Amino acid sequence: MAREQLQVLNALDVAKTQWYHFTAIIIAGMGFFTDAYDLFCISLVTKLLGRIYYHVENAEKPGILPPNVSAAVNGVAFCGTLAGQLFFGWLGDKMGRKKVYGMTLMLMVICSVASGLSFGHNPKSVMTTLCFFRFWLGFGIGGDYPLSATIMSEYANKKTRGAFIAAVFAMQGFGILAGGIFAIISSAAFEAKFDAPAYEVDPVKSTVPQADYLWRIIVMVGAIPAAMTYYWRMKMPETARYTALVAKNAKQAASDMSRVLQVDIEAEPQKMEESVSAFKLFSKEFMRRHGLHLLGTTSTWFLLDIAFYSQNLFQKDIFSAIGWIPPAKTMNAIQEVYRIARAQTLIALCSTVPGYWFTVFFIDRIGRFAIQLMGFFFMTVFMFALAIPYNHWTHKDNRIGFVVIYSLTFFFANFGPNATTFVVPAEIFPARFRSTCHGISAASGKLGAIIGAFGFLYLAQSKDKAKVDAGYPTGIGVKNSLLVLGVINFLGILFTFLVPESNGKSLEEMSGENEDENETGAMELEPSGLNRRTVPVA
Repeated sequence: MAREQLQVLNALDVAKTQWYHFTAIIIAGMGFFTDAYDLFCISLVTKLLGRIYYHVENAEKPGILPPNVSAAVNGVAFCGTLAGQLFFGWLGDKMGRKKVYGMTLMLMVICSVASGLSFGHNPKSVMTTLCFFRFWLGFGIGGDYPLSATIMSEYANKKTRGAFIAAVFAMQGFGILAGGIFAIISSAAFEAKFDAPAYEVDPVKSTVPQADYLWRIIVMVGAIPAAMTYYWRMKMPETARYTALVAKNAKQAASDMSRVLQVDIEAEPQKMEESVSAFKLFSKEFMRRHGLHLLGTTSTWFLLDIAFYSQNLFQKDIFSAIGWIPPAKTMNAIQEVYRIARAQTLIALCSTVPGYWFTVFFIDRIGRFAIQLMGFFFMTVFMFALAIPYNHWTHKDNRIGFVVIYSLTFFFANFGPNATTFVVPAEIFPARFRSTCHGISAASGKLGAIIGAFGFLYLAQSKDKAKVDAGYPTGIGVKNSLLVLGVINFLGILFTFLVPESNGKSLEEMSGENEDENETGAMELEPSGLNRRTVPVA
């Protein structure tokens, strides 16, 4: 038996798009801006750190971070993010979105700055403190995933909710571009001020002492936009859905949203007493209603991130193939930062950023399910197109084709599951579990990212011992790795069928919070229960 929806929640669902929606996108999106800025810049920083702290006398090539140090610098942030997604997701449902929201942002700001202030001048002390602060930076970033998605979904109207949540996630694109542009400008300024010969001319003088300031400045600047939005995060009222459905204070929810929407909303305190839901997270009733949904959101995000984060395996080959980055020994340290930043910014501008905004534009027109299915399909096709004739792509004349297909793969990742896996978990679970379930889904994705970034780093090594990168064992080769990624994307297609379509429906309709839970026997026969599935079940 369906209940009538609370007036305050209905007012949010049918509200016209207003200035506060766009303000919420910017406030919520700044965490993702910092996240993307940091992930982008760390690849530049690790190159520079290798030259500064791991220089080997009389070596033919510039110093690089040893595999275990490189894995630690990159890996601790992933581990911190995974832990933060689970912890802050749970805390957001216990304490409220607003109370926890400021904590995550302040943690990001403090740890971004502290990462740049990593103590000491010897490799061990710098790397140890850098890893320590990057773990806690990741912890803060992790908390921003479930909280930003949940807050935006609970503030938005049902007509444009998908676009608003996707726009928050798409702030990553601006973070990537800002990181690239700032790295280009700062490295160009350092190069103009501190002239240095190429490594092959003079290995020692090719890395000027001032380069140690460059990486610190690049890392720290990402905190500034996030710090600027802290005040507005604290001024945002708690979401009406948390206040009404979890804290059970419909009067306060109506008062808060009256101010935000600038309309009079009548409070309905008595109705809330009746609509309190009984079942707990992971209870039998929860698993009956939402178990398959949670399996769908966790598995698709997990599979997507394996493929998405494995892309760094092929970037160095692509950049050198199209002549954007010459051999490291032909550049000095600051020139290398400039060249890599320019190349990565162009890749982001051509494929990554457009993909995000295609999703924002189309998600409420064609739906989440169609975009996710299409994205996984094209990623599968393009991975096999790279893998099966891999030897063909290795010839110099054919490498431009490799770059085009590679770029399309990640265009359809962003105009596809990379965005939808973030959007859907914020829409389909009850308000009292929404942040927790989004955090679990996101943490599953981050586990996939760890496998993609590090597992495939070892897996993609050549079968020939002579061609293996220093410090790594033999693997299955790039061609076989691409085939495995193609299969992973195909599995993503299959698991997408577990994810319900939420386009144009209220959050309460999707989560079943308007249904009478006492009549559990009748629940399965109600049309709204069937309509929440993407595919009819026989």
